[in-house]
Amino acid sequence: MPKWNIYTPEGVQDILINECFIKRNIENDIREVFRKSGYFEIETPTFEFYDTFSVDQESIPQEMMFKFFDRQGRILVLRPDLTIPVARVAAGKFKDFKFPMRFCYIGNTFRYNESGGGKHNEFTQAGVELLGAKSPEADAEVIAVAIKAIKASGLENFQIDIGQVDFFNGLMEESGLDEQDVEELQKLIDRKDFIGMEEIINQRNIPVRLKQAILDLTRLFGSEEVIDRAEKLVENQRSLNALKHLRNIIDILKDFGLGKYVSVDLGMVRSINYYTGVIFRGFTYGVGFPILSGGRYDRLTGKFGKECPATGFSIGINLLMSALVRQNADIEKPSVDSLVCYEKEGRKRAFEICEALRKQGLVVEMDISMRGLDYIEAYSKAKGIGGIIRVLDDERVEVRNFETGEVHMTTVSRLKGGCNG
Repeated sequence: MPKWNIYTPEGVQDILINECFIKRNIENDIREVFRKSGYFEIETPTFEFYDTFSVDQESIPQEMMFKFFDRQGRILVLRPDLTIPVARVAAGKFKDFKFPMRFCYIGNTFRYNESGGGKHNEFTQAGVELLGAKSPEADAEVIAVAIKAIKASGLENFQIDIGQVDFFNGLMEESGLDEQDVEELQKLIDRKDFIGMEEIINQRNIPVRLKQAILDLTRLFGSEEVIDRAEKLVENQRSLNALKHLRNIIDILKDFGLGKYVSVDLGMVRSINYYTGVIFRGFTYGVGFPILSGGRYDRLTGKFGKECPATGFSIGINLLMSALVRQNADIEKPSVDSLVCYEKEGRKRAFEICEALRKQGLVVEMDISMRGLDYIEAYSKAKGIGGIIRVLDDERVEVRNFETGEVHMTTVSRLKGGCNG
């Protein structure tokens, strides 16, 4: 029988030194973008009552959740999503605050077979939620923050596809299709399955013009010119208003100087029941899933007792890391600049030198092996440390530079003077 104590469960992983260093740096860079844009962080519990997430089973089926029980027998879940807890907090603990309100978060979420985490059951999300505003400016701001966050991580080659739920909803209302047909069409459109769509549409009594508009959804993606094409295909006011709203967002993003990162995709209808307006996803090469997703969800906070328009997004940090690695991005990795060792007579000075170098921003290890110079040198070279500072006594210091091979003598006074200067 295998000893499971040395393994991790399926769907989770250890994040080791290099990857963890990269991950924390990405999180810090993204957090800084959020803060500078006026979004401040909240942290919700890792597990909550199942009831919190059952308000929106359309987007998070209960079978995807990790469930367990508390001592009273109530069902708890590891949070499968971070937007829903933010909606709960906003509707309950900030209901009397002045809107709009801007929140951000970085934390782990848990789902079975979650593609958004790269087939991991535990993955990290970073995102923002803007509550209390329903304008094109609000949607554009959230998309702009998403673009800036991805750029801050070091990724440059990516694209944000923007769609509009109400464009599709307007077509469905005009067509008179029943709920079952609409749900099936959503799946077929998301797969770009033109043949399957045709089979449903041709069996229903729908005007030719409208049939063509629905079938064209699989081809309505690309530059802003897509909006012009779509406007010629529809007559219902709901779809036309959706296109106008989308055009306004694109124009605002151009003024942000971010137009090159966005494109239009009116065939984006996946998870349409969750969203109520603009939806968007971020894509890059080297990763088979969207690294980012978001949109407008004006009905969610109402399920917690306070009606409030809202929009937001989340970035999959694990997927973002994979993209950076596969694209050979210039990523900083952990390194040690120098190792300080000492003879007994120089111990106090060695500690002073260590702290002086660290205050300068250098990464410095102190030798604690006490195994002699040969061992210290072999250890340092194996670890890629740039050199050794050997403190002999109160004043004499030997400096070994592994890059140049030089060894020279200096004094504590000179070395500390260089650190302070």
